[in-house]
Amino acid sequence: MIPTLSWTPEGVRFIDQTRLPLEESYVLASTYEQVADVIVTMVVRGAPAIGVSAAYGVALGALKTRARTTQEFAPEFEIVCARLAGTRPTAVNLFWAIDRMKRLFGDLLASGANLSQVQQRLLAEAHAMYDEDIAACKTMGAFGGALLPDEGGVLTHCNAGALATCGYGTALGVIRSAVEQGKKIHVYADETRPFLQGARLTAWELMEDGIDTTVICDNMAASLMRAGKIKAVVVGADRIAANGDFANKIGTYNVAILAKEHGIPFYCAAPWSTIDTATPTGDAIPIEERSPVEVTHHGGKQLTPHGVGICNPAFDVTPARYVTAVITERGVLRAPYSESLKEMERIAGQA
Repeated sequence: MIPTLSWTPEGVRFIDQTRLPLEESYVLASTYEQVADVIVTMVVRGAPAIGVSAAYGVALGALKTRARTTQEFAPEFEIVCARLAGTRPTAVNLFWAIDRMKRLFGDLLASGANLSQVQQRLLAEAHAMYDEDIAACKTMGAFGGALLPDEGGVLTHCNAGALATCGYGTALGVIRSAVEQGKKIHVYADETRPFLQGARLTAWELMEDGIDTTVICDNMAASLMRAGKIKAVVVGADRIAANGDFANKIGTYNVAILAKEHGIPFYCAAPWSTIDTATPTGDAIPIEERSPVEVTHHGGKQLTPHGVGICNPAFDVTPARYVTAVITERGVLRAPYSESLKEMERIAGQA
């Protein structure tokens, strides 16, 4: 699988997604501050990958501390978590991972574990999240692959593939699974302005897998749908609210409306850690506003007039009424999502 991130004795090794597809290079983050920087600058991106990266950042903070005891490290631990939590506000997996590390640290602190034990347990927890993410992607891929047509075009937006996770992918994991099942899928990848995750990343990783792929401009989807070339849409998510509304890369909402108009099934694939039942609706999801330079410049060249106003939200919210199904590693959810989410949580709690 594509090595999105991996643990080494020196720190976390990331494939530099800002340099793909023309250059395959890697960045080593040996401190939690460097992990935070890697997340902010989108060397690593995608909600599941961000969450696991943050967990490794917490582990690095523990391993590199100059504290001599667990009690002495406790205030520093809070600083580490706060720094990583401040990197990107929309992807709930980031906060899910940090909260999981906080709960573990609290238990270890209460039990009287020494600092060496704390360091090893935090690192082991990050490793566990890494493995769980890959397993979740493969399981949801199998659930979702069964929903895709036996042949025809499938549209995706942004990159919800191996590069957005620890491996295999969410939306692209669904596509990979469908292809593995023998379905003849041709992927249409929106270029996904302004950061071009579709044109650069989705196209690159699908071509690496030998899956037929065509990149289209973001404003081309409607005409392809009208021509009957799109049989299904599958995208990822950065946060799914309790009612089924979800945030994903800017432009996803457009695609959902178009799919509804043309009678095309629209699927959202995400791990359970992306579901935020504490957020009642999409209106409460915080939306990250990124640098105007992503819009004003391309390849180091300015494209817009000096001083023009720029709006650059990284995400938009798609209302649940446009979503045919939400695909998770626990199974496929259908409307009304407020009820199906609660029921799946109940079943999981009994397992």
